Amino acid sequence: MTSAQGLRHDHPVDPGRVEQARARLPGPDDVSRLTGMLSLLSDPVRLQVLYALDVADELCVGDLALAVGANEDQVSYALRILRTAGLVVTRKEGRVVFNRLAPDFPEPFREHCLRQLVKLTRSVGPEDEGG
Repeated sequence: MTSAQGLRHDHPVDPGRVEQARARLPGPDDVSRLTGMLSLLSDPVRLQVLYALDVADELCVGDLALAVGANEDQVSYALRILRTAGLVVTRKEGRVVFNRLAPDFPEPFREHCLRQLVKLTRSVGPEDEGG
């Protein structure tokens, strides 16, 4: 029964489940970290850079730009944000700066966010979306 239908009911309808949900919710610090990480992934260039570095090990800005189909300014900006977040590190060889995923880049994040989420999005059909 929804208020859109003009019907009302007392809350909570199921106090046990409300309490169960409350008890299992992540804390504010965890929610903040998670939303920060998800916002990093929400930018297409940043996400493609992470994918490219996952599969190619390391690339310079120009090669990354070619790999992800973006311009060097976009890739440089994405890398700056990813470095600030501690997800990407650099290595200099002469005048060329190579970028790679940080050594402590979490493997579960690699597996579940970079690899499994793509598989999941491929398995969702148009009729399954939005619903």
